[in-house]
Amino acid sequence: MITLVSKFYWKIFGWKIVGTIPSELKKMILVIAPHTSWVDILIGFASRSKLGIQHAKFIGKKELFEGFFGGFLKRMGGIPIDRKGKLGIVEQIAKYYADNDEFIVGVSPEGTRKRVDKLKTGFYHIAKSANIPIVLVGFDYKKRQVILADPIYASENEDADIKKVVAFFSTIEGAKPEYDLRHLS
Repeated sequence: MITLVSKFYWKIFGWKIVGTIPSELKKMILVIAPHTSWVDILIGFASRSKLGIQHAKFIGKKELFEGFFGGFLKRMGGIPIDRKGKLGIVEQIAKYYADNDEFIVGVSPEGTRKRVDKLKTGFYHIAKSANIPIVLVGFDYKKRQVILADPIYASENEDADIKKVVAFFSTIEGAKPEYDLRHLS
């Protein structure tokens, strides 16, 4: 059903995917931005199918997973994160990588749909802790493209690595341009 909806989405709305995910990668963290609208999750679901990574997960604060809607989000691949739990967020997600032979999760480096003045770097620390690649994914609403960068690995120079991430996202226009990341460059 999701695959059918995905095909419909790409055909009707005219979006395209630019780039690929190397098929040999079984573990990675997808850093997806800009996250400026609830519509981003629909593009994400459609992209998973088109990229052949239907099993990819996403994280959200545990409160999103309560009630009827929470059950739906879990069935769609959502993982509730307890932001006040014994383990920190980085440790909670790194544990999923340690416990699974294949694991892909998508995160938003902004942590919100509003404008931010700097990125949260949890994705970087997860990638470094789990020794997995980071794949940057941009939702460019102006061009109607989902843009994938080549995988990168966290180095010993966090500042330089984060500058590369910011540079990638600084060219991408979100659904609400006033909230995207172009002002960070």
